[in-house]
Amino acid sequence: MPAFSRFTPLISSLPSTVPFVGPEALERKIGSAVKARIGANENGFGPAPSVLAAICEAAADTWKYADPENFDLKAALASHLGCRPENLAIGEGIDSLLGQIVRLVIDPGLPVVTSFGAYPTFNFHVVGHGGKLVTVPYVGDREDLGGLLDAVRRENPPLVYFANPDNPMGSWWDAGDIVAFAKALPETTLMILDEAYCETAPASSTPSIEALIDMPNVIRTRTFSKAYGMAGARVGYAITTEGTAKAFDKIRNHFGMNRVAVAAATAALKDQAYLGQVVADIKASRERIAAIATANGLNALPSATNFVAIDCGRDAAYARAIVDGLLQHGVFIRMPGVEPLNRCIRISAGKEADMRLLEEALPQVLKSL
Repeated sequence: MPAFSRFTPLISSLPSTVPFVGPEALERKIGSAVKARIGANENGFGPAPSVLAAICEAAADTWKYADPENFDLKAALASHLGCRPENLAIGEGIDSLLGQIVRLVIDPGLPVVTSFGAYPTFNFHVVGHGGKLVTVPYVGDREDLGGLLDAVRRENPPLVYFANPDNPMGSWWDAGDIVAFAKALPETTLMILDEAYCETAPASSTPSIEALIDMPNVIRTRTFSKAYGMAGARVGYAITTEGTAKAFDKIRNHFGMNRVAVAAATAALKDQAYLGQVVADIKASRERIAAIATANGLNALPSATNFVAIDCGRDAAYARAIVDGLLQHGVFIRMPGVEPLNRCIRISAGKEADMRLLEEALPQVLKSL
């Protein structure tokens, strides 16, 4: 069937793509169910019981729109973080916020600096708004702060993206290095500091709120999808100066948040004891994944996230064969998308039943290869 004839030239030039193929699509393709869902960096330990109770209570009011100002959630976050509600913007997960940030500063043809192989959804938004990606290779399996800064000085971009900890490799930098990088940027370059995994990282890797809160060209993005176990709820937030945060009101979907998810996020913030337990569970699972990798002659890379990147020691074709082979056993994992990172596979933390399936299937797959 033909498409509508008056899409913009930009849209007409873009391929129809999905940054990540979901496990549901893979289930449809292979005709069987995924048994161990440990590939999408979800938190299989799930949200707190108190959050589930809040969801049930809020469900009866789902006929109402959520508060378009997100007043209660901003107040709760501000109290938790030690900032003002005016320093915050709320969005439908970090992915939505990334799209809004790109829209705020990128005109067609403008350069955007990021790492080669970093979060594909960010690239998806940049290309969708006509930006020109300028990429810097990883060094030692982590993003290269010096290389990113050199690219910023060379390109004079309106936007630079950096994640700490990093996806897909799980690597991280110390807070002091992050602050120094931010302060070295020109005031005309907006930095996205993606901190989706900050709750699972060492405390020394996350700058204090005060360290960056007065910089209008820094936006920190965080989420309830990872450590809080609410990926399906789609709740993210940005931390920045009041003036920069206010700019989101010009373009955001004011009724984009759903009422049940907002109630769940507010409840999650109150249950920090549960968060602490889940972070410990994630750490234990990372260690279990690393042990399984080592037992099979593979090298688990250090990780500060809820997943582990595993160096398979060969090339992308070999890593892809492991991913596909595990799927035939009902174990869903992923791999980085570009060289040299794609010599690795990436496995999300999960419950013991998931780890047992991985432990059983991986040696069979490797033997078959």
